[in-house]
Amino acid sequence: MKTRSTINAKFSELLDDIQRAGDFFFSGRMEIHTPLMEVAGVGPIALPLLPFQAQQLIAIAEQAPYGRGMETLVDTSVRRTWQIPADHVQIRGQRWTETLEAIVGQVTAGLGIGQKISSELYKLLVYDEGSFFLNHRDTEKVDGMFATLVIVLPSLHGGGELIVRHRNRQVQLDLNCSSPSEVVFAAFYADCKHEVKPVTLGFRLVLIYNLLFPGTTVPPEPPDDSREERKITALLREWVTGKRSNEDTWPEKLVYPLEHAYTEAGVSFASLKGKDAARASVLRTAAREAECELHLALLSIEESGVADYVQEYRSRRGWHEEPDLEVGEVCDRNLALKNWRNTEDNPVQLGTLPFLDEELSPENAFDEIDPDELEFEEASGNEGPSFERLYQCAALVLWPKEQRLAVICQGGLAVTLPFLQMLADQWIEGGQDVHLPQWRQAHELAGHMISSWPDKKWFSWPASGKTTDESSFLSILAKLRDEKNISIFLTERTAQGVYSKADNLAMLSALAFLDPVHALKLIDLVISGNARRCFGGCTQLLRSAIEGLNGSLRENLLATTVTLVDALPGDGDPPSEPAWRRPDPVTPEDVADLVLALGLLGAAPSHRAADHILSNPKTYDLDKILVPATLAFRKKPETQGMVACQRLLSTCLTHLKIRIAEPLEPPNDWKRKIILSCQCMHCRELERFLADPKERQWAFRAAEAKRKHVESIIARAGCDLDFKTERRGSPHTLLCTKNQASYENRIRQRRKDLEDLAQLERRESA
Repeated sequence: MKTRSTINAKFSELLDDIQRAGDFFFSGRMEIHTPLMEVAGVGPIALPLLPFQAQQLIAIAEQAPYGRGMETLVDTSVRRTWQIPADHVQIRGQRWTETLEAIVGQVTAGLGIGQKISSELYKLLVYDEGSFFLNHRDTEKVDGMFATLVIVLPSLHGGGELIVRHRNRQVQLDLNCSSPSEVVFAAFYADCKHEVKPVTLGFRLVLIYNLLFPGTTVPPEPPDDSREERKITALLREWVTGKRSNEDTWPEKLVYPLEHAYTEAGVSFASLKGKDAARASVLRTAAREAECELHLALLSIEESGVADYVQEYRSRRGWHEEPDLEVGEVCDRNLALKNWRNTEDNPVQLGTLPFLDEELSPENAFDEIDPDELEFEEASGNEGPSFERLYQCAALVLWPKEQRLAVICQGGLAVTLPFLQMLADQWIEGGQDVHLPQWRQAHELAGHMISSWPDKKWFSWPASGKTTDESSFLSILAKLRDEKNISIFLTERTAQGVYSKADNLAMLSALAFLDPVHALKLIDLVISGNARRCFGGCTQLLRSAIEGLNGSLRENLLATTVTLVDALPGDGDPPSEPAWRRPDPVTPEDVADLVLALGLLGAAPSHRAADHILSNPKTYDLDKILVPATLAFRKKPETQGMVACQRLLSTCLTHLKIRIAEPLEPPNDWKRKIILSCQCMHCRELERFLADPKERQWAFRAAEAKRKHVESIIARAGCDLDFKTERRGSPHTLLCTKNQASYENRIRQRRKDLEDLAQLERRESA
């Protein structure tokens, strides 16, 4: 069995054996200066071709014959075209000679010919609506002829595609001129069969040239890479078979870098040059025969790392020369493929996909190549010298058709989520039939995504207003009504900690397509797996689920409620994880959601929940948590009569009444008693100033570091002081002025306490 390295090496060896550039055909477009063309019996011909002049040309032309064996026949069921002999046509102008030479030059390279060739006008053809030519092969009309060149002059028409066949390959060329200032041309070897589809609109004017090889040398034939093609096809088939057997020794894809340089905007199969074009042509056929997909992409390798000094010496004048740097150890490496095109040269939305060194063919493809960009950074501060370099080129990329979705998954969620959304949209537009290929592909892709989903259990908090990847995925699965993958994702990912509160809405929408009892089991799994880490998300999920159920189904969530009550955070919970991995802090909404869920169920654990909440005052702060939570759940009728709710309400009322009863008077002097966290000489001086009943202002003149220290102590202690820096003299002065901030805060708190008390008592009396 071949390993990764052997298949990569063999693949590149076979492609490297294709040394002759070119193909059996070549086509293109070219801007022209309109030539002076005259036809005997008609006179000067205007370009683009005018309809009345097309009729004049047809009037003097003859039906074009075709060859059958040694005979030349006219049969409009085989060929319906009008022809005018070359000796009746004159094309003048230096610019036309230059244009024709440029076209022949491109054709010479495109057909893979290493010597200069010449062209000879054979005839002028006129196609009207309905004109065509069935499949045939050109005869060699003169000695040295080896190919035919077709030049379509500017003329308004439609249809008439040229189809060229050679061995087991076929191409269809569009010969329509889209601009009045351009010509379209195509050339093909004489032994190629070809046909012209019917012209469907207007008139087409065509110059036919014989392409001639000089002297008595044997004329060239189309490049014959059939031997390499057969070997490559066999190798690819072996690869496909290996992938079907799920053997890890086979690469996911093959990446073959091309030789010539292409711009990012100009990467296309049509723009490939020389050997690149020849190898792509062979690979196109081999990939199709082996059931592989072939794409063209822009390859980039970005590397950065440590640079090393080569030398540093003094010049004769005693100055240090600028040191030379060289690439040292590579610390970071990013390999990516983007700007995708398929074999029809259409853009493909595959995003940016990574690739591995072992997928390169050969694996050492860039070992002896100079980078496209290389930058060095001199040492600075604690950082040593470093480098960044970039390799960039076009590449042919293959993978087995059956592995397409697995390859797409290599791009991660940034690629797979938009691709899955596209498949879902196409499925909906197609009528939402589960037998459509888009549904099968989406279902398969979703399975790949679930199996490779990143473990984000400690990184699931979305940015404000942002949709999580998990909720986007569940929303798409809901569109597809993919019950199986919804169940698998919630069981294997969401219930295992890949979850946040922001996922609840999408999760409930997806669960709506499942059997209700099964959906409730999944909710229980999600809450059981996340209750301690994401308590708030679980309480919201439980409440929302209960609100959407009837009485008989609600009982299925009683055990889930017990699980959530058991997971209530408390003051004594040990900080077993670093701060950035600890559970989300409790919010008033979390407590309100839990109480409302218990009320809807009439659940016995409500007493235990109230006991826990009231026994952990640090976690469930009266002002920050319990009062706003009580205000929220007291609005709901389902909490009326709940003893647990009455206990929480009573605690809040007592707290507010005690604080309202406290005296509220402004300070009668400037004494501000407070204990500072620092007892350095400057902070002790600040403390003496705060304790002085007469002094309102203190000027502290000191260096900036000392002023900043005092400022931080004032801010940390919450002193009733305003301070500013007076920037006169040196050092500057920190000017501190006492205020009544604490008293003003108590006034604001009293006003809020009275409002909260009124709302709670009003609801209590109601």
